[in-house]
Formats: sequence, structure tokens, C-alpha cells
Amino acid sequence: MAVNALFPFHATTRGISVHVAVTFLPEQSEPDRGRWFWAYHIRIENDGEQPVQLLTRHWIITDGRGTQHRVDGDGVVGEQPVVHPGKSYDYVSGCPLNTPTGSMRGHYHMIGASGETFDIAIPHFALIAPAVAE
Repeated sequence: MAVNALFPFHATTRGISVHVAVTFLPEQSEPDRGRWFWAYHIRIENDGEQPVQLLTRHWIITDGRGTQHRVDGDGVVGEQPVVHPGKSYDYVSGCPLNTPTGSMRGHYHMIGASGETFDIAIPHFALIAPAVAE
């Protein structure tokens, strides 16, 4: 599937697929000050039979020292999108770390057209800054 080449990290829960692509942003990173920054592109695809709405997000962000940070909130990038069957929703966000490596994982809390709520997995993905030549 071509989408897997563009989004190397993916997980599927109840017919809802979450695809992730990560990009290190050297122009927003300051290694001399202990700051590294990544952008991540998420695509949520609904291969189910009913519309679903993303209500909340739950992230576990782990830095290179193993310190975990939890991030919970309503929606994503200011929206609580509805994803209809056969459709997808894309957004881009970012993650700063104080180490050159880390990882992210989590889940979205969804509601279906029937009113049933459920969680869908966000795949675990690595945040790795490329080596910098001196």
C-alpha cells in the first residue's frame, strides 16, 4: 500500500487506521541549548462502516533519558474532526525534546455515530535527530 511508504508507522483499531510520518526540523532545533524539534504528520483513515469523531488525545512522550511526559487534551490542532467511512483526516503538529532521541505513542478517544465511545491506538514512533558533523 502506497500510504505505508509515506507513513512508515501505523496502527489499526476497529477499522480506523492511524498513520504517522516524522521529520526532524534542524532549523527549529538548537542542540547547543539542548533543544531538538520534530514535526509529525498524522493521517487518520476510516475504513469502518460509520462516521467517527475524534474527541480527545492522549500522548506519552519519552525523551532519551527515559523521562515520560503525558499530554492530554481535547481534539487535535484545535479541531474535533469527524471522519466519514472511506475518508481520512490529516494534521501536522510538533514535538520539542531536550534530548536528541525519544519516542511518542498514545491513543485517540473516539465516538461513533451510534454514540459508542472507544480508543484507537496511535502507533509508537521514534524521534531521532541525525548525527551532526563537526
